[in-house]
Amino acid sequence: MHSGLPGPVDLRAQALFDDLIACLPAKAEIDQVVVGLHWTAVVSQCQGQRRCGLASTIAGRHAHGEADDVSQPGEFGARNPPELASMTGSSRPTERAIGLAAINACLLSTPGALPERSAFDLLVGRGAGQRVGLVGHFPFIDRLRPQVGELLVLDQEPQPDELPADSAAAILPTCSVVAITSMTLINGTFAGLMDHVDPASYVVLLGPSSPLSPVVFDHGIDAVAGTLVTSIDPVLDAIGQGANYRQIHRLGTRLVTMRASLD
Repeated sequence: MHSGLPGPVDLRAQALFDDLIACLPAKAEIDQVVVGLHWTAVVSQCQGQRRCGLASTIAGRHAHGEADDVSQPGEFGARNPPELASMTGSSRPTERAIGLAAINACLLSTPGALPERSAFDLLVGRGAGQRVGLVGHFPFIDRLRPQVGELLVLDQEPQPDELPADSAAAILPTCSVVAITSMTLINGTFAGLMDHVDPASYVVLLGPSSPLSPVVFDHGIDAVAGTLVTSIDPVLDAIGQGANYRQIHRLGTRLVTMRASLD
C-alpha cells in the first residue's frame, strides 16, 4: 500500500501520540531498533517480556545522501521508551516511524487477550450492505469488494478502480464505514482524513503500524486491526534484509483486532 509523500506531523496524530506515551509503563528498556526498507521495528523489555513493535518506514523527501533521515543513529538503545516514543513529534518521517514502533513495543500488558481477527474479516462483518471507504491500498481489496455493499478505495497512487487521495473530502462523508491505514499517523495525513469522516461512521484504523490500545477510542476510532509479532528474531532479521509485510507475516506475526464495543 502507498500513502504518498510524507508531510509534517499533524496535531490530531500528535494528540494521539501524546496520550499513548502517557500510558507507557515506567519500567521498560529499549533492546534494539531496526529500520528496514519497508518496516521499522523496535524491541523492548517491558513488564518482564520481550516485545516488538512495528511501523511503516517512510523516508524523507530529499536526494539520497543529501540530508539525515535520523539523528544520532547507533544511540537509540541508550534511550528509554518514552524518550524514543517522543520521536513521533519529529520533523523527520523516519524518526516518527521509530517513535511509533517504540510505542507499539510497549503498549500491551496482556497481548494474548486480543482476538485473532484480520482487518479483512472485520470489514466484511461491518461492511455488509454498506458503503465502505478504504484509505490505502491493501492486498485484500479484490476479495473485499464483493463482500460489502460498495467499496471506494482512495490512494495517492490509485490503481484501476481506485480514486485519488484528494477525493477524500467528497467521498468519506458518504461512507458509513471508513477504514484508514495507520501509515497516515506517520505521513501527516491522519487529521485531514478524519476531518472528512461523518461522526456517525464506523471508523477502523488498520495496518501493522496501528497502536493496539484503547486510547485510540478517545480519538474518533471505533476499532483497530493491527499486528502482534510472535517470533521476534526471525522477523527482525527479515526486516533488516528488506522484507515486506507478506514476508514477515509468514515468519511470525499475528493479526488481531481491538474494538471499542462488541456490537
